[in-house]
Amino acid sequence: MASQLRLRSALALVTGAGGGIGRAVSVRLAREGATVAACDLDKAAACKTVWLLGGQGSEEVAPGGAHAAFQANVSESGSVRRLLEQVQGIFLVTQAAAQALVSSGCRGSIINISSIIGKVGNMGQTNYAASKAGVIGLTQTAARELGRHGIRCNSVLPGFITTPMTQKVPQKVLDKVIGMIPMGHMGDPEDVADVVAFLASEDSGYITGASVEVTGGLFM
Repeated sequence: MASQLRLRSALALVTGAGGGIGRAVSVRLAREGATVAACDLDKAAACKTVWLLGGQGSEEVAPGGAHAAFQANVSESGSVRRLLEQVQGIFLVTQAAAQALVSSGCRGSIINISSIIGKVGNMGQTNYAASKAGVIGLTQTAARELGRHGIRCNSVLPGFITTPMTQKVPQKVLDKVIGMIPMGHMGDPEDVADVVAFLASEDSGYITGASVEVTGGLFM
């Protein structure tokens, strides 16, 4: 059983919080005591997440732990290729979070969501695999640079998780993938959220630069 309120007084900024893994992470972190700033390109979806957390969906984090929804596009340029957009978006968020933590003198934990595809590759997903590999490399570099400031940086590598994205995959393809997973089924967003909560807490206080796979054993 998870520790109760181990993130009490923590402020958690969750991007992509409007659904799927991001929403599950927001719910889990709030359940452990964190105040959640739920950010998504779709403001209505972010507000729905905050509603699920019991907040008001306002555009600022109010004193006393009220959760808040924000609309945010983590990519500065719409003209760059998808690969560069994905890598740049993660970089900008990591950079901004690190600067804020360093300037305030606070310890902190930065957790980036990559993918197992970023480690092992996959046919037909060259750009996606390259961008997710970039997230792993960026995370490891940030961990080296920020460790002296008491800031940890880790990445989570989900495998096939039941999300709106995987629901678009043909069932015959999913059946083939599931047959390759030792645990025999796809994961839930909550499986990823459990790992994020651990990495956000002091229970993982001596872990940085790690890439934690949440795959049910796929590609091991």
